[in-house]
Amino acid sequence: MKVVIAPDSFKGSLNALEVAKAIERGIHRVSQGIITHLVPMADGGEGTVAALVAAAGGEIIPAGVTGPLGGPVESYFGILGDRETAVIEMAAASGLPLVPINERNPLYTTTYGTGELIKRALDRGIKKIIIGIGGSATNDGGTGMASALGIRFLDVDGIELPPGGGHLDRLYSIDVSGLDPRLQGADIRVACDVTNPLCGPKGASAIYGPQKGATPEMVARLDKNLAHYAEVAAGVTGMDVREMPGAGAAGGLGFGLVALLGAKLMPGVQIVLDAAKIDDLVHYADLVVTGEGQTDRQTLFGKAPAGVAAVANKYDIPVVCLSGGLAPGAEELYEHGFSGLFSITEGPIGLEQAMSEAGPLLERAAERIIRLFLAGRKNLSKQAS
Repeated sequence: MKVVIAPDSFKGSLNALEVAKAIERGIHRVSQGIITHLVPMADGGEGTVAALVAAAGGEIIPAGVTGPLGGPVESYFGILGDRETAVIEMAAASGLPLVPINERNPLYTTTYGTGELIKRALDRGIKKIIIGIGGSATNDGGTGMASALGIRFLDVDGIELPPGGGHLDRLYSIDVSGLDPRLQGADIRVACDVTNPLCGPKGASAIYGPQKGATPEMVARLDKNLAHYAEVAAGVTGMDVREMPGAGAAGGLGFGLVALLGAKLMPGVQIVLDAAKIDDLVHYADLVVTGEGQTDRQTLFGKAPAGVAAVANKYDIPVVCLSGGLAPGAEELYEHGFSGLFSITEGPIGLEQAMSEAGPLLERAAERIIRLFLAGRKNLSKQAS
């Protein structure tokens, strides 16, 4: 019997690889003879580098870069086993957790460190780059990232603008002549799990600005600044992508990557599925087990378990989801190919305890599922005979 284990992380508790290993331990409690394939998943946010390095082989490279407030931070990126593909998490260089709560102000935070990570990958001769853009502290439209790669954002006097989206109202011209030539012909794919445009009521500033410290006044200012930036950028590139789904991701970093570097925005989970070559494993599996911290109807909108289920359904393989909790609307997943949905909790339990004991809870839940699955197969075998 072969089981593919492809969960997302249980955020705040276990990363995706730790979740997969806990499920594997539970399965092997039933039988060491069950063959398991671990494929840690992610959707472009925190954990994308670790998930892809674990699934596709490779290594994690430490890198000191510029943080969102302009000071140095210790970051990292991944090189996959093919030695041709780099994986970057913008959150590792420009993420919200890197900014103390009392210092969060998206008028001034910068994506410069994300650009430095891209540059470090280019320094290693990499031409294929996957960038996860979830969890940002920024609202600069990717101008910091582009600055690190040689693009200059100038005011009417030809003076380079300071970092941050709060200064983009003064943008007069964009000088792309210094763009790192190694980006020519590079294949940059952006793992993006949101569909927000750059501007407007559903744009980067309005939807995500407040969680980064923006007041209503700041939101209005930032939104106006990004619209002006998009106008100037369109004059340079000849295309206006501000309405593209995902342009507003990570404070407009999605826009900057597409408009200035020619990147392609893709659903994050699909990038991970493709890089991990999960089809090759699922095709010959008897069962697929996925999971996430909480399952509800939102799981269907670009989350890792839904992507895993789509692959399993393609080959008519049963797929079950193990979750920290099942919220209202989770039952809708049955209509999209999930064979079973299971919470790992065992009776009344507080959130803090559930998170601290997630590993053992996952093990026991996985054991119960496999025992039930094998009992069902045994019964079917009896009926067939």
